[in-house]
Amino acid sequence: MTDELVPRQADAPPAAPPSADPTQDAAATWLRRVSSSGSTVTVLAFVLALVVGGVLIAAVDPQVTAAAHYFFARPGDLLQASWNAITDAYTALFRGAVYDYDATTFSQAIRPLTETMTAATPLIIASLGVAVAFRAGLFNIGAQGQVILGATLAGYLGFTWNLPVGIALVVSLLGGVLAGGAWAGVAGVLKARTGAHEVIVTIMLNYVALSLLGWLLSTAAFRVPGSAEPKSRTVHSAAQLPLLFGSQYRVTWGFLIAILASVFVWWLMSRSRIGFQFRAVGFNPNASRTAGISVQRVIVYVMVTSGALTGLAGAVQLLGTSKYLTDGIAGTIGFDAITVALLGRSKPLGIFFAGLLYGGLTAGGRFMEVVTGTPISIVLVLQALVVLFIAAPALVRTIFRLPAPGSEPKGAAA
Repeated sequence: MTDELVPRQADAPPAAPPSADPTQDAAATWLRRVSSSGSTVTVLAFVLALVVGGVLIAAVDPQVTAAAHYFFARPGDLLQASWNAITDAYTALFRGAVYDYDATTFSQAIRPLTETMTAATPLIIASLGVAVAFRAGLFNIGAQGQVILGATLAGYLGFTWNLPVGIALVVSLLGGVLAGGAWAGVAGVLKARTGAHEVIVTIMLNYVALSLLGWLLSTAAFRVPGSAEPKSRTVHSAAQLPLLFGSQYRVTWGFLIAILASVFVWWLMSRSRIGFQFRAVGFNPNASRTAGISVQRVIVYVMVTSGALTGLAGAVQLLGTSKYLTDGIAGTIGFDAITVALLGRSKPLGIFFAGLLYGGLTAGGRFMEVVTGTPISIVLVLQALVVLFIAAPALVRTIFRLPAPGSEPKGAAA
């Protein structure tokens, strides 16, 4: 009877196979984690954009077009022409954005890198502002208008107030911060009080800001005396951002401000109490309200903080690079900031490097057009493709056969 209760050897479960090498398991786990991470998807999205952009570069190249007419006679000519067009364009892009190895002096060789830093400076600061709103569940599409208002007030204070060196710069920068924060605060108050959608409100405020700047440039308070050109007076030298590496380069102390702004946003969103409330409301406003957080107040604070950073970007652009107001002072900084914030996944470090990438594309694109004749619009296509692929991570994972986040290897469940 007792023997019947004891399972026979034949009925016992098979012995577990010997475990694999723990080092190999750890390496496989690490490799899987890296391949499924968002950073890997971002890098591969940029690679895909370069590949598609290369096809477009080859398609518009005259030599490639000529070789395509006799493709079946000599197919190698088409391939060679395509390769030459793509490599020449991307080489020129690198030389114009990072390092010009054909320059005669070292100072000339690194000039492209300083131009990249110059173009990236206001973009990084504005993108940080957009990212603060994104992480709080709000969409600040009005960065363009906030950049314009920040530059407008900073410029007005810079060319009208005769203040000592240092004080004039600080006052002008603070003016940009206040103007941008107040302009975005309008959308925040309307969102909190009436439920008006911040996307619609901020988009409309962009047009209001642009029209307001156009009107101000027609007034005697802004316009250069005796000139009919819609252009303001130049800000006083005391209010201008000093050059960072001397007069031979255009990069200013604004780049240091961009670094400090990145550190500030990291501290704000990761270490401060108000930053925790920002993230909590963005994650679940109903649960935040139950926990005692005033969601309406947080919405206003988020928009003011976001606008203050984008207004600072406008002030840095004016006081560091432009020196005077025009109706195109903001360029496309506010709209590009949305793209950079998405590319950097709303994280300060990611935004910093994404801003440098976009700055490099801007600086290198001009050089590429001059050297190779490739249309600069190709750079715009590259930027759009990067955003497209980042917005579709499943597509990138499918193309490169990457595992989805949190998925287990085949056979792991068994």
